[in-house]
Amino acid sequence: MKVDNKYYQTVWMEGTSIYMIEQNLLPFEFKIFESKNYLQTCDAIKTMIVRGAGGVGVSAGFAMAQASIEASNLSKEKYNNYVYTALKNIQATRPTAQNLFMASDKVYEKSLISSEEAILEAQKIAKEDAWASKKIGEYGNEIIKPNSKIATHCNAGWLAFVDYGTALSPIYKANKEGKNIFVWVDETRPRSQGARLTAWELRNENVPHKIIADNATAHLMSRGEIDLIITGADRIVANGDTANKIGTLEKAIAANYYNIPFYIAAPTSTFDIKTKTGKDIIIEERSEDEILYQKGVNSDNKIEKILVASPGSRAFNPAFDVTPAELITGIITEKGIIKPENISEIF
Repeated sequence: MKVDNKYYQTVWMEGTSIYMIEQNLLPFEFKIFESKNYLQTCDAIKTMIVRGAGGVGVSAGFAMAQASIEASNLSKEKYNNYVYTALKNIQATRPTAQNLFMASDKVYEKSLISSEEAILEAQKIAKEDAWASKKIGEYGNEIIKPNSKIATHCNAGWLAFVDYGTALSPIYKANKEGKNIFVWVDETRPRSQGARLTAWELRNENVPHKIIADNATAHLMSRGEIDLIITGADRIVANGDTANKIGTLEKAIAANYYNIPFYIAAPTSTFDIKTKTGKDIIIEERSEDEILYQKGVNSDNKIEKILVASPGSRAFNPAFDVTPAELITGIITEKGIIKPENISEIF
């Protein structure tokens, strides 16, 4: 991606440090965060400095590589114990995202050979992530007709992957081809990744769009204002059930009622074919403060956190929901567009 005419990836590794765009500050401030050790990277994943399926996965791989570097001067036994403990700490950061487990497992296996092999594997995963996102854009562009009005939920763009993104990658491709598209951006409560991140990306790419409240989507469908929905995914299991940001299920149900195509865009690294159905997906529950409080810019142009709910009330904050395969029109991958029931064919 380009920000102020300079090219950035969402996350990258130089030496022993991992650099990432600090997404908690967007869209009000653009800042690069440096993580100097694997525990700092774990914290960055937990606190969502870095987020999104690919971004979390690549960061987890880099964190595993950091751990292997940190332990490289230890005896073989202590080294193995250190990297194994690191693996468990990394995988405890966010339980729903499949890419996190895929990347950390792959780099862990290479770390048992050497830290050099671990670094090479982590960098390879990052490159594959960007490549897969680009291919998703190419395949997804094929289903976007000129003058389409597209709805999306949460953020599955540059910021959720190393580059390009998934749900937004076809949109960027279609926009560059002059298809005259328009995007409805769900705000995506409680963290407002749509209003804050997706809208910021679309504005940078000069894609026409408007932000809407999460509960406005069905209304727009009823008026014929939405032709297509594309969202990302954090885990896709063997039968095609898909976990994504909370609120995705509601969009799929409404799209099914109004006969609007509902697509998931995700690389094959997000597929978890060992898990049979969505009922077996662990759903992350985050702090209730994300619902009770919001961050914004005050009159002094400083970011501040304010209470937006009834004082003393509690909140329940599941971060994801599961969309059943029968509500999904197709899954856009780097290997092409498939039906949920045909997942086994690409593996």
